[in-house]
Amino acid sequence: MMPCGCTQGYAMKCPHCAVSIHENWYANEQWRHQSPPTGNSTKTNFMVWAMQCPECRKEILLLEGLGNSKFRRLIYPIGSSRGPISQDVSSTIAADYNEAASVLPISAKASAALSRRCLQAVLRQAGYHQHDLAKQIEAVLAEPDARKALPTGPHNTLDAIRNFGNFSAHPITDQTTLQVIDVEDHEAEYCLDILDALFDHYYVKPEEAKRRRAALDAKLHAAGKPPSKQ
Repeated sequence: MMPCGCTQGYAMKCPHCAVSIHENWYANEQWRHQSPPTGNSTKTNFMVWAMQCPECRKEILLLEGLGNSKFRRLIYPIGSSRGPISQDVSSTIAADYNEAASVLPISAKASAALSRRCLQAVLRQAGYHQHDLAKQIEAVLAEPDARKALPTGPHNTLDAIRNFGNFSAHPITDQTTLQVIDVEDHEAEYCLDILDALFDHYYVKPEEAKRRRAALDAKLHAAGKPPSKQ
């Protein structure tokens, strides 16, 4: 039996080392709690699932509430281990991303809401000004200019989020960007993966290209030659 919503072999990032791994949970412990007799006694079953990261060999623990209390929460380690954001990403967008990553173990709904707002901001800075996030995504995926179009990897990653039912069922507009709605399994973390890919495409690689061109132009200038053509 796997944790509710978790499937054997599903990809995730280790919360210790941030390496992509496949889930391989096993039941670690189960216990039952019964509230004191007050006329409204309730029983709640809890299950602790565990797995070991095959890369860093550290343990990961997940608490699942069963019966009257249904939830899943990462209990060890606490917090996000996603890599640091490049300084090429604007501070406001980086702040939303970091907060979305930090609250992911506590609330997938809150994390997804922050990621959606961050995604809207990234696409708006890239020139897609539609007020509905779904329409922004459609415009990006249908970009006719080859110079602006996403490469295959980020394109497929962005397209995949439309397969989440709750994403498409709740239009995210400028007014509802931080609306906290139910998320499907792994949707919140997948939103962060999408942002990682878009950060690399829209910010990191263009800035790296500018730095390489500047270094080349400096060498050309020192040699008394004209700068490189744009």
